[in-house]
Order: sequence, then structure tokens, then C-alpha cells
Amino acid sequence: MNLDKSKKRIAKKVKAGFKGYPLINIVYQGESADIAQQVVVEFIFEEGAEAQQEKFKSTADARQDEVIQTALIKIIDRADAKTVTESESVVVL
Repeated sequence: MNLDKSKKRIAKKVKAGFKGYPLINIVYQGESADIAQQVVVEFIFEEGAEAQQEKFKSTADARQDEVIQTALIKIIDRADAKTVTESESVVVL
């Protein structure tokens, strides 16, 4: 899947708002607010459940990495996530 399609699918899920559980939370992190070198994907199966995490690292900006964005779509689809949230900015580590 190409980068634009992946980003549009993620944005569409985020825009839909809270639809229930399971929930996927995508957080971009980096050493500066300009480049996301890491993506943390949190999966919450039900309300009150502990979040499971998976991390992806990139040498470039992870928001522009086609492989990572495609992997995020696959995670969302396989988890049958009803809700997807995404950080609007890069969290500085």
C-alpha cells in the first residue's frame, strides 16, 4: 500500500472519533518536534484493560515511512479496532 493511502486510511479512522473498544492509540516520538524517529502503538482491548505496546523505529521521519504506515494499517485491521487515536504532534523524548 502506498504512503498516501495508508495515511488517509489512518486519518479517516481517527476522524471517526470514539466508537468503542478495541482502541488503538498511535504516538509519534522523537528527539525533536520536527522528526518522529519512533512510533508507539498502544492496543487497549476493553475499558480498564492494560495497554499493550509495540514500537517501531525509523532512521528518517516515521510519519513518512511507507513500511511503518502500512504496518499501522495492518495492525488496525487485524485488531478490528473500533477506535483509533493519533498524537497530533511529535512527543519529544
